[in-house]
Amino acid sequence: MDRVSKSVTDSTGTLDILRDIDFSLSRRETAAIVGASGSGKSTLLSIIAGLDTPTRGTVHLAGQDLFAIGEDDRAALRARQVGFVFQSFQLMGSLTALENVMLPLELAGTPNARRAATEMLNRVGLSERLGHYPKVLSGGEQQRVALARAFVVEPAVLLADEPTGSLDFATGEKVMELMFELNRERGTTLVLVTHDRSIAARCDRRITIDAGRIASDA
Repeated sequence: MDRVSKSVTDSTGTLDILRDIDFSLSRRETAAIVGASGSGKSTLLSIIAGLDTPTRGTVHLAGQDLFAIGEDDRAALRARQVGFVFQSFQLMGSLTALENVMLPLELAGTPNARRAATEMLNRVGLSERLGHYPKVLSGGEQQRVALARAFVVEPAVLLADEPTGSLDFATGEKVMELMFELNRERGTTLVLVTHDRSIAARCDRRITIDAGRIASDA
């Protein structure tokens, strides 16, 4: 990420959301993006994923300049290289746990999607919940389905936005332990937005965003 800035303009003027953000991450590295609400953390995560477009600057993912290619190519690159975990789980309510995990594999045309999804759900401890719909799963179970869905595509990068924000403390601790275990097993680069300093402390780096700028990177 090289000198990335993001501004929006409306009738009241121009608002700078991000200003000259500049950092790079190595393979297998874990980084927590921290800062106050409204500091630009989630916007930064969206730009890393190519879901939002910077006003200035460049972002490289797997050697590709994300914004030198069209949206269709960005979406294809995202499907191959990026996994997502959200605070609100973002599961499809009309699909079972197994079908939710199979979905990204099927969209990518991956063979043996059912087997791979089943193995991944077994890995996160949900072998007895394959046929259950999200509405009958607890919050912790839903987030484990989301983790399985994110990791089943074997992404180069996992992006997580407040993954424990909807969970109680004990459940959140278990989910984070599982996330870090899977990250180590799969050799994924993890970028994690969190307000939880204890979670941030477990990462290799803590990038603090303040008023759209990097205040510290350690």
